[in-house]
Amino acid sequence: MNEHHQQASRPLGFPVYLLGWALILGAPASLALGGARALALGLLVGGAALVILGLGWSRSYPLKKFTAHTVRYLLLTAGLVIMVFPFYWMISSAFKTPGEINLFPPTIAPKNWLNFDNFYIAFEKAPFARYFLNSIIVMAGSVSVTALTTILAAFAFSRLEFPGREVIFSLLLSMMMVPFEMLVITNYQTIVKVGLNDSLWALVLPFISSIFYTYILRNFFQSIPNGLYWSARVDGCSNWKYLWKVMVPIARPSLVTIILLNALASWNSFMWPLLVIKSDLNRTLPFGLYTFTTEVGANNELLMAASSVVVLPMILLFLFARKQIVRGVARGGIKG
Repeated sequence: MNEHHQQASRPLGFPVYLLGWALILGAPASLALGGARALALGLLVGGAALVILGLGWSRSYPLKKFTAHTVRYLLLTAGLVIMVFPFYWMISSAFKTPGEINLFPPTIAPKNWLNFDNFYIAFEKAPFARYFLNSIIVMAGSVSVTALTTILAAFAFSRLEFPGREVIFSLLLSMMMVPFEMLVITNYQTIVKVGLNDSLWALVLPFISSIFYTYILRNFFQSIPNGLYWSARVDGCSNWKYLWKVMVPIARPSLVTIILLNALASWNSFMWPLLVIKSDLNRTLPFGLYTFTTEVGANNELLMAASSVVVLPMILLFLFARKQIVRGVARGGIKG
């Protein structure tokens, strides 16, 4: 009896399956046309139930495979929209007029994508050009000094033999477990005592070395064959010359990754500048944006324009170099 019922319901599987997808696709359409959220949720749940019921009745492997791929791509698309939409909304709002920004329901896109009035007004109300220059100076100083200290430390811990090398490196690695907030007090007291507070030097000096970057580059240096090192030494090459003429060019992928990650961290730094910078002319972009929010009040179009100036350079840098970052971290994290 049960087998007869399954055979009778099998022809209904595909129509029920299609009806389920129709209800699922009708949920966002219902919201777009001004329908109630409860109705859209009901369509979504009911459609999913019909899709599952249709799959059970049809017992079609290609249909199940198609459904699995469809659900996977739908979830990936939903995740992409959730992550990308806030950035799109920020950038689009930067080009909207005050009237457009206050519309309800809100408009998805501005009428004029070439309306730069909000950027002009934002730069008039706050010295964002100076903030931008300060961020560039701090980022360049931090990247250059950190790259130098990372190269030297990674070479020492990977090629030079000295007593307690592994113990010292293990102790340094354990410092990665210490939260940044625990080091803020000691770093701040040190900066104040040497008289560097409220200066751009205070934003660079506490971060001129990184055990994380050293760990990545050390692993890459250790993957270089020892025979290459000893061959260079036999030919009269010093450690210093071998480092800069052989190892650094070979480790370029990891070095580029370290530079990019350090640039992102330096550009986005907010908490530390908030503590050590007092004067307006020494603020960086994230700190300047924070103070700008209190000055312009509810002018959201100006806030979005200022936020775009802060965020867009690093977004473009990451999109341009994302493959290099992933490749460098993967190479630096795998020894052999």
